[in-house]
Amino acid sequence: MPGMGNRPARGGDASLKNRITLRQELSTGLASHWRRYLRGTGILEPSDDVLRLVTTSTSSREYSDAQIDDYQDLPRRRFRWRPPLKLTVRARFSHSAGKLRGTAGFGFWNDPFLMTGARLPALPRAIWFFYASPPSDMRLDHRVPGHGWKAATIDATRPAALAWVPFTPLALPLMNYRPLYQRLWPSIQRSLAVREATATAEMTGWHTYAIEWGTERSRFSVDGQPLLENAPSPRGRLGFVMWLDNQYLVATPWGRFAWGLLDSPGRQWMEVDRLAIE
Repeated sequence: MPGMGNRPARGGDASLKNRITLRQELSTGLASHWRRYLRGTGILEPSDDVLRLVTTSTSSREYSDAQIDDYQDLPRRRFRWRPPLKLTVRARFSHSAGKLRGTAGFGFWNDPFLMTGARLPALPRAIWFFYASPPSDMRLDHRVPGHGWKAATIDATRPAALAWVPFTPLALPLMNYRPLYQRLWPSIQRSLAVREATATAEMTGWHTYAIEWGTERSRFSVDGQPLLENAPSPRGRLGFVMWLDNQYLVATPWGRFAWGLLDSPGRQWMEVDRLAIE
């Protein structure tokens, strides 16, 4: 496939080969480049063979997040990862899709919302497995629901995407007319490098998730079976993130935007027993 980059990475940070061996490392503490980001009731529970990211009895009055990443306090130009590379994660969740409350996932992004460092705001770039429960509604790919467990890419910094910016005040209300939405949004979606596919694997079971981030095109698979192929690759450096939190997001082509926090009684968690970036 063009742009998949099967050759070894060369040069700068792209030459890094970075593995987590959970039995050897996480039971004694994260290596220096892996950072904890814990808010509210979020905690990490490492054991001999798994890392568990946990939130407990979250409240809509407080943000809760259990997260590891490798970009806290770094400028975006120093984020570690760029293609070609492969991410492999073996994971399972406490709840199935729809019953897990909040958002969760793992992959690479540019932290555009200033969550972990004093940076300027940015348009989003990401390639990841991403979960969001209702009432989240991020209807970015016109063929895929705005919530659920999915593979996804976006790069809103492309010149083709920026060319739409002057037309945004006019385009948003027009998206409320279904014939115009069906005609215009696919072109805008391509400009944003948005591709998504719903992951049908039961979230409560152990599954191996893989992202092959190529220089031009990328591929997602679950348990070795293709999920999303020939997806447009985000450009530039990105940081790794793995998280579980209690927020919801609404962002639709027809101009609905909202953000909030969710109550969730009891424990929710994501368990990981393999994480490799090569």
